[in-house]
Amino acid sequence: MAAEHGGHAERAEAGEAALRRRRIAANLEAVRERAATACEKAGRPASDVSIIAVTKTYPASDVRILAGLGVGDVGENRDQEASAKAAELGDLPLTWHFVGQLQTNKARSVARYADVVHSVDRGRLVSALGGRARLEGRRLTCLVQVNLDPDSQAGVIGPRGGADPRDAPAVADLIAAEEGLEIGGVMAVAPREGDPGAAFARLRAVAAGIRDRYPQAKVISAGMSGDMEAAIEHGATHLRVGTALLGDRGPNVG
Repeated sequence: MAAEHGGHAERAEAGEAALRRRRIAANLEAVRERAATACEKAGRPASDVSIIAVTKTYPASDVRILAGLGVGDVGENRDQEASAKAAELGDLPLTWHFVGQLQTNKARSVARYADVVHSVDRGRLVSALGGRARLEGRRLTCLVQVNLDPDSQAGVIGPRGGADPRDAPAVADLIAAEEGLEIGGVMAVAPREGDPGAAFARLRAVAAGIRDRYPQAKVISAGMSGDMEAAIEHGATHLRVGTALLGDRGPNVG
């Protein structure tokens, strides 16, 4: 009886896993179609835009499903969760993106596993990431997080992270000067209120200024599940997509 019960449990588990894969595959196809349609409307090739699957709060098994469906870029917001997943999934050829606000004391850990850090917005963080990257013998791509909120102030980091647009070029200079780091471009989150398109247009202008100084800084990380079309219209090269791929995290998670 015990063996029979175990067999039923295994079949049920396999069935749930297969259902989960089908759901994620369907969601991924829908996201890719949305991105391709937006690219066509903007007069851009679909190959211009990469999808970063933001997997915070979701299990490593979901990341394995995504990898099996051809997703190679994975984003995480929290160091403790990200470091554990990166270790567990070390057999997969993934590029790990750290996309959340980053405290300086967590930079050492993040620099061990992340390939790209999207949330670099101040000099102390640049120094901490650079020092750890050198110790680890790694080269880390960093994006300048730009604060697009309307009340942004020069010299002040926004409550959701991000340097004022006027300060972004100076942060880029610090990254470029730090051995072990490479300036890759910019990142931003649209303001909670107002037109995301107008905000992403400002980001595009900041990105162009940085790219004039550092031609390799081509990344514009902008757009999430709810505003990817506006981001693509204004030059986004990387979309950070979680909910549209993996489902609603629930009211208390975000």
